[in-house]
Amino acid sequence: MAAPHPALSTPGTRKLAAACRADIPGLTGRLISAIFTDNPEWTDYTSVPRADLRDGCRRYLTRILDLLGGAATDPERDDVAAAIGRHRAEQGVPLEAMLRTFRLGGGIVWEALLDKADNVAPQEIRETGTAMWTVIDGLSSALVTAYRNTELEQVRRDERRRHALIEDLLAGRAHDATFAARAARELTLPAHGDYLVVAAQGEGRPLRTGAETALAAWGIRSVWHDRIDTTIGLVSLEHRAGSDVLHQLRPQMRGRAGASPAVPGLAQIGTAHALALVALETLPSDATGLVSLDERYPEALLVRSPDLTALLRTHTLGPVLALPAKERDILLQTLTIWLAENCSAANAAPRLHCHRNTVINRLQRISTLLGRPLEGQRRYLELSLALAALKLGATD
Repeated sequence: MAAPHPALSTPGTRKLAAACRADIPGLTGRLISAIFTDNPEWTDYTSVPRADLRDGCRRYLTRILDLLGGAATDPERDDVAAAIGRHRAEQGVPLEAMLRTFRLGGGIVWEALLDKADNVAPQEIRETGTAMWTVIDGLSSALVTAYRNTELEQVRRDERRRHALIEDLLAGRAHDATFAARAARELTLPAHGDYLVVAAQGEGRPLRTGAETALAAWGIRSVWHDRIDTTIGLVSLEHRAGSDVLHQLRPQMRGRAGASPAVPGLAQIGTAHALALVALETLPSDATGLVSLDERYPEALLVRSPDLTALLRTHTLGPVLALPAKERDILLQTLTIWLAENCSAANAAPRLHCHRNTVINRLQRISTLLGRPLEGQRRYLELSLALAALKLGATD
């Protein structure tokens, strides 16, 4: 059998502890009274049944006397105090209330020990006092450690439950009205109303914290969910335009992000999630910023059909792409700006820092290489899509 804890095992201490053991029921009653009468505003045991509280007090007081009586254990690793700490953490009792109870209990036991010390030498009383507060400090330490560990595990469980809820929403499970109502309640989101989904890469937790805070300051509820390679945001529009909400989000973006169009309610979150990922795909890998799918439908069509996009690019621009890099890049830049300027060489020239005739000559060179004119609604569409595919890198 292990020896008693060396700091607590004096004969006088063990004698006084043994004399007090018969008083445990009375000591327990005194502690219960002290909890609810000494500064009651510090007391928050509303979640604890009175019988449960009394049992915890009895076990704690008994443990103090056990340790003073020579129980072979380290108070800082005491199983009884740890069990009380875990249980009260699960019940939601504030740690401050528990530490106050332990201090009150220590004081009550100390008074009881003094009452039994009529024939005890002063030196033994001093030794008992030292042992007494060593025990209280150690039990309080065991309580705090177990309480904090339980809190941490609760946070982890809550995070796992939250993670599972969001994953189920993204998978489309909210078509079940019962599940949708539970998810809204647990995530503190509106059960009804429009939503949009944001998918972001390259940011992680800073985006989650910053975006949720920024939207909350504007009266918008949202939840943000970190995956391995993306952060997903579920944003309630709260009767606001999606464009206004995206305007609030854009300053938070440091990587690439795509947003879905607004969808009606949690039941459509799965669809919105898929559309947000498509919007994200329309941004080149080295781009930054937030785009909405509503702004990127041509690019979305390209990324959803990569094989056709490759054929479109080759068919539309193949001879230009086969040129040496310097000439190729000049011609592609000219074509891009000419289309952006409504096919006006005069308007494109200042942006290209050259003369209008230079623009016309470059366009003629492109037309000759492609073997067809550049003008016409269909040609403008094909050329614009092919240039967009180049910018996306969709067929690299």
